[in-house]
Amino acid sequence: MLSKLVEEFNGLSPSRQALLVAAGVGTVAVGAVGAYQIKKRIENTPPKIWRRAGEINEIYVFPIKSCAPIRISRVNCSDLGPQRNMLRDRIFMVTNLEGKWVTARQKPKMVLIQPQFDDGFKQMTLSAPGMDDITIQIERLFEQQSIKGVVWGETVPTVDCGDEVAKWLSTYLLEKPEGYRLMFYPLDKTSRKKSDEDTGALQDETSYMLFNTATVEDLNTRLDEKVSVLQFRPNFVVKGPPAYAEDDWRWVKIGSTVFKYVKPCLRCVFTNIDPQKGTSSAEGQPLKTLKSYRRKPEFGESPAFGIHLGLRIPGDVSLGD
Repeated sequence: MLSKLVEEFNGLSPSRQALLVAAGVGTVAVGAVGAYQIKKRIENTPPKIWRRAGEINEIYVFPIKSCAPIRISRVNCSDLGPQRNMLRDRIFMVTNLEGKWVTARQKPKMVLIQPQFDDGFKQMTLSAPGMDDITIQIERLFEQQSIKGVVWGETVPTVDCGDEVAKWLSTYLLEKPEGYRLMFYPLDKTSRKKSDEDTGALQDETSYMLFNTATVEDLNTRLDEKVSVLQFRPNFVVKGPPAYAEDDWRWVKIGSTVFKYVKPCLRCVFTNIDPQKGTSSAEGQPLKTLKSYRRKPEFGESPAFGIHLGLRIPGDVSLGD
C-alpha cells in the first residue's frame, strides 16, 4: 500500500545509461499514531516512474576539504559520499594547532593542492606549486588512535596524519614549518547525526552535490570573466537539461543509484576563488552576480546554485550514465 501513496511522475521509461529525475512524492493524511514515521517512509520512498533528463558529464571527488579534486570515470556511492577504496570525498581536512579546520576562505591557494592516488586507491600523493611531492600511506592511519575533531560545531573522530605532511602544509600555506596539521576521518559511515542524516564525513552540508553545465553557461552570459564548473566544486556534473532545471528535481536516479533532493547549495565567498589561480576575485565575482538573481527570501543573503543530494539506494555511477 505504501507504494500507492507515492506520486508518480509522468515521463519516459527509465534507461540504464541515463540520468533520470522525478518531481517528488505525494502527501497523505495520516492519524496521529505513527504519523511521523509514516510520513518519513513516504518521503523517502523513490518514485516508480522517471523521465530522462541527461547524462553524467563529469565526476569529481575532493579528498581534502578546500583542496583540488580528482576527476574520475566511476565511483561507488555510499552514505559517506563518492569513493573508490580509500579515495573518498572530504575525508581529510587541514586544521590549525588548536584543531579548528582551515578552508580556502582563509587560504585561497589551498585549491592548488592537488591530490593523486595510486592504481589501487590506497595511497595519496600531494603536489603544490613550488613544493616537492609528498605521499601518505592511508592504510597506516587506521593503526593510529583517533582524537576528537570538530566540523561545524559537531565532534567527529579524526586521526593526525603526522609531522611530515604537517610541515609540508605549513610550509606551503604559512611559509613556516609549523602551524597546520592534516587530519583524517577513519570511519566508513557518518558520525554526524546532529546536522543532517545525509551529512557525510567532513562535508559542509551533504555527501553529494550535483550541478548542471547549462546553469553555469547561463551565469557566464552575465559575467565579464567567465567561470568554470569547478568554481562550484560539485561531485556530479550533468549535461542535457536546460539551465536551472535541477531546482525542481526531487529525486535523481543515475544508473541504478537513487538520490533524494535534500536542499539547495547556498553559495558563499568560496565561490569567488579561481580553481586555476588559487586567488579570490577582487570584484567579488561570481558571487555578486549570483546574489543579483539567485537569492530566495527563505535562504537570506546566500544565492542558491546547484543541489545537495542524499543517497537512498547505493550503487555505482559512471560517466555517460
